[in-house]
Amino acid sequence: MSLRRIATLVLLALALLSGLSAWYVAQLRFNYNFNDFYPAGDPDLSYYQDYTRRFGYDNDYLLLGVEAAPGRTVFEPNFLRRIDSLTRLARGLRHVRSVTSPTTLANPVVEGLGFFSLPYLHPDEPARRAADSTLIYRTPGLVGNVFSPDARAVTLVLETTANLEKPQGDSLLAGLRAGLARQGLPEARVHFAGRLIAQSVFVERLQWEVVLFMSISLVLVTALLWLTFRTWWGVVLPLVVVLGTIIWGLGLMSACGVNIDLMTALLPVMMFVVGTSDTVHIISRYVSELGYGASKRDALRITLKESGFGSGLSALTTSLGFFTLMTSNIRPIYNFGLFTGIAVILAFILSFTLLPAMLVLLRKPQLREPRRQGHSWDGVLGRLFRTVLLRRRWVFGISALVIVTAIGYATQIRINSSMLDDLAKDDPVRLDFQFFERQFAGVRPFELELKPQGGRDIYDLAVLRQTEKIETYLRDTYGLRFAASPVTLVKSVRKALNGGGLAEFRLPADSAELARLRSKLRLFRKKPEFKALALADGSAGRLTGRMTDVGSIRAGRLNADLQRFLRTHLDSTVLRTRLTGSANLIDKNNESLTLNMITGMSIDIVMVTLIVLALFKSVRMTIIVLIPNLVPILIVAGVMGFCDVDMEVGTSIIFTIAFGIAVDDTIHFISKLRLTLGHEPNLFKAVKRTYLLAGKAVIVTSLILVGGFATLLFSSFDGTFYVGLLIGLTLLFGVVAELTLLPLLILYFYKHNPKELVKPA
Repeated sequence: MSLRRIATLVLLALALLSGLSAWYVAQLRFNYNFNDFYPAGDPDLSYYQDYTRRFGYDNDYLLLGVEAAPGRTVFEPNFLRRIDSLTRLARGLRHVRSVTSPTTLANPVVEGLGFFSLPYLHPDEPARRAADSTLIYRTPGLVGNVFSPDARAVTLVLETTANLEKPQGDSLLAGLRAGLARQGLPEARVHFAGRLIAQSVFVERLQWEVVLFMSISLVLVTALLWLTFRTWWGVVLPLVVVLGTIIWGLGLMSACGVNIDLMTALLPVMMFVVGTSDTVHIISRYVSELGYGASKRDALRITLKESGFGSGLSALTTSLGFFTLMTSNIRPIYNFGLFTGIAVILAFILSFTLLPAMLVLLRKPQLREPRRQGHSWDGVLGRLFRTVLLRRRWVFGISALVIVTAIGYATQIRINSSMLDDLAKDDPVRLDFQFFERQFAGVRPFELELKPQGGRDIYDLAVLRQTEKIETYLRDTYGLRFAASPVTLVKSVRKALNGGGLAEFRLPADSAELARLRSKLRLFRKKPEFKALALADGSAGRLTGRMTDVGSIRAGRLNADLQRFLRTHLDSTVLRTRLTGSANLIDKNNESLTLNMITGMSIDIVMVTLIVLALFKSVRMTIIVLIPNLVPILIVAGVMGFCDVDMEVGTSIIFTIAFGIAVDDTIHFISKLRLTLGHEPNLFKAVKRTYLLAGKAVIVTSLILVGGFATLLFSSFDGTFYVGLLIGLTLLFGVVAELTLLPLLILYFYKHNPKELVKPA
């Protein structure tokens, strides 16, 4: 069978597979599920899931903050009427379970066998405004939760259906915004916060940014390929391979039921820049052979033979860099590592099947002129090579100084995260969340389960007093701005039974008074707030609250102090507690981030070490491969410490990805050197020739990689921005180390016995 017919059959088979993959890609959906970032497999996650089944989720709420007109207060009758209309609208919307609003708050009073509620506000009675506001600002739990301390804003708290997905959440938000418009409330005076907002905004931005990154990457890679090869096929063929890889990778992801999220949205960009590497090496070598006078068939044969080993090895090491992310217990990072690693292997397969098939079917390219004296790059690379040799002491000295400085700054890296890490400080969504932290109780949820001991229930007086002690600590020392628990319920019932006076909002004085209160609790137990704070049989309770988003470092210290307080001040024979909640789980991610990063990097380094040892049977070669690739990692770690860039979910993936990608060029260089030494026994001449042959591909692929990752700088997500910036810097420093340290290390380690480089593997 002729070579052209084989190439045609290969193209047809690959086209069929690409068509199937494209069908799966069409089924892909964008998704941002806050719960996906919980640490999978963690015992605390299992506990939290059981906790939510009994008490409900702590993040199924939407905060709607409305500011009064400038110079006005929230007690203006016209403003309150608007809020009341908005409250009725919210209660009528689908997926809204309950609404806490200033105009529906009431002070319950029990008389005889029933109870009635006295509203806190009387907007139609101006004479009562002063008394109403005084009562509100003296009543615990209202100021900072529903009313702002300066009386300039109010909040509606909407409890929503559990785990509401984006389409339903967007419908709810659209209904609220329409109601706000009808009430004539300007957008500048309206603020939203909650999981639904983050979910809606993140998904919409993901969709936009995937298109943006793909477009910029396409333009950038096209320009760099044109500047490199100056031929239409030198641009089109690599792009066909890369686009095929992206379609195959996304199609496989879709077939496995995985959606595009904040992490997997990076896969197309990764493939645009990483997938181009092999094609550049192949075409560069192919053009070089043609330039030296080889026929098309011979040029292609030599190219595939000499590039196959290095490209296969680099695909293996790059994919390992991504696969090591599967050590993470955070599902989006796990999926990103798995499918990007697979896509790297697919890129290698297409580079050595699709690309050669297309080259076979194309006519032999006509070079502008025969290059018997070498190539235009040879002069530049030759001068650079001589400069490196002449300045070798400077190269080693500066490298050592930079490494020591980088290690010093790297020790200053902090592992810290907050709820809106990925949004810029001036992002409108983040500013809205900050509004609630500034004017109200905040947006960070707090959850503590209360478990009575010794046959007691949650309404036992000893249990209630222990709970009140915890509440006092949380309010005065921990920083909780709003708290509710079974203590709140009992105090509220006692106040209701004693005429609704504020002085009666306290725990019963003794067990006898409590016994009388307990007989009345059944009047209130059907109310949603009772179900949310205590189980029907009284076997467990919930202390819930909100606070400012202090970040995981500060939260870790606060929780450690809380645990110490509970051990020393709580009677464990009466009450035991367990800290839980969504914020606690997100904080726990930080405990594993360092371990996951170190584990991933260690696995990557060990695997690369084993591969090099297996192939070259040389410890010296292993050292030569590792040094130029670990130096850029150390430098970027130093940059993070110097610039106060925290380690969090997004930035934790940087080092393993960068190492896996950076080692590619080293593998290509050493592979070409081994082949060169086969017919050039002089080590110096062999290194120089390899430098000239591989240097162009190393520089071009590095520019494509750095430029591709630079597209992520346009992201509105801070995590994505830093991934682009820091990986780009790593690769930039990597190409410098590749062209300076690597040849010097080879010449130094093998100057006495260059034949060791060509020992059979």
